[in-house]
Amino acid sequence: MAESSSLPEQPQSGGDILELNKDLEIMIEDVENISVQLAYMVYDMVALRTNPELGASMRKLEEAYQKCRGAVCGDPIQELKTDPLPDTEAQQHA
Repeated sequence: MAESSSLPEQPQSGGDILELNKDLEIMIEDVENISVQLAYMVYDMVALRTNPELGASMRKLEEAYQKCRGAVCGDPIQELKTDPLPDTEAQQHA
């Protein structure tokens, strides 16, 4: 009987354990999300240091995406900002 008193006291209700498990799952999910964001940040940093022109290409891609989204979704602000893309045929033949 003396041995049983040295064991840690167990919670009396199963609800406490379920609540603790839910909190733990939420914390684990948050840490996983932070880890994924950190991995993307490191990848971006390495990619940009390897090829500095990648940053300019990514900005051009983002601008093209915004223009397309404005045209498809009918966003008048994006449509006003649209300007013709540079002549890619002239660049290909050069």
